[in-house]
Formats: sequence, structure tokens, C-alpha cells
Amino acid sequence: MNENQRVQQVLTGNTSAFSYFVETYQDMAITIAYRICGNMQDAEDVVQESYVKAYKNLHSFRSESKFSTWLYRIVYNTAVTQTKSQMWLSTRETEVENAVHIGSNTLEIKIEDVERNEMVADILQKIPKGDALLLTLYYMEDNPVKEIASITGLNESNVKVKLFRARKLFKELLTKHYRDETENVFVN
Repeated sequence: MNENQRVQQVLTGNTSAFSYFVETYQDMAITIAYRICGNMQDAEDVVQESYVKAYKNLHSFRSESKFSTWLYRIVYNTAVTQTKSQMWLSTRETEVENAVHIGSNTLEIKIEDVERNEMVADILQKIPKGDALLLTLYYMEDNPVKEIASITGLNESNVKVKLFRARKLFKELLTKHYRDETENVFVN
């Protein structure tokens, strides 16, 4: 069953069909909200409010875009409104709340993966929220520029420019803070 059919099910009264959208998109919704809000409690509140908004406004969903894009736009707007943040201007450093799950590879690979994930999380916390969000959407969630533009309300050119600048800043901070480790951890 595709997502448009699930939307129609919800609209015709099968409210439990909405749980598919909650389960499918919750992790990324939390990630987006967290990147904007800066703490997990606010991010969870934003996501919960966003799902309520999405449910109440499901009739306005047009199948022209993916459901995920539509939902992430709601999460983005809700988080920005709630935090009243100046995402593209402010920089702040926060403590990393990064839980890394270790797979079943060799110990050396596990340690390298943990170190790499911790470095990435640390740098993402040190760059402006908007930049961290763009890098997360593009690299960690594999969203194309067009979808990121839809989610954030930026035009595609702005997304490309901001991604370029965010990558540059990410690399500069990574080199500055992890000069010795980057040579060992990011070698494939």
C-alpha cells in the first residue's frame, strides 16, 4: 500500500492508519527538531505537536510532493516558531548527547565508527543550527536539494550555497578540533 492510499484511509475515518506515518518518519522528525531546538525534550514536544498538526491538516496534503517532505516542513516550521531561533546566524556549543550503537564488526572497526560518529556529532553541535540541519538532511538522510528546499522554505540555490558553506565550516572545525584523529578515523 502506498502513502497516498494510507492518507486516503486516514481521511475516510481509519485513524489508526496514521500510525504508519508516525512510525516511519519519527526518527528524522526528531532529528530535524533537535537540530533546531538544541535539546531532546523540546524536540520531542515539537514532533508531537507537528504530528497533531499533520493529522488535523491531512486534507491539505497534495500528492505533488512526498509525504515525508510535507511532514518535515511542518516539523521545521513548528520548531522554528517554538524556538524563535535565528537558525542561520547563531552559533552555540552544546554538550553532545550522542548515543552510538555498536554493531557486530571487529572491535577496531567498532571503535573507529564510534569515534567518527562522536566527531561528527560534536562538530554538528558547534556549527550554526541551520547548517547542521542542512548537512543532516543531505548527507545523513540522503534528501535531494529540491526536497531540502521544500522542507526549509529556502530556494534551491540558497540550499546549494548554504550546503557548500556548511561543508567548508564543518571541514575547518573538524580539522581544527580533531587534527590528529582525522588522519586515522576518516581513512577508509
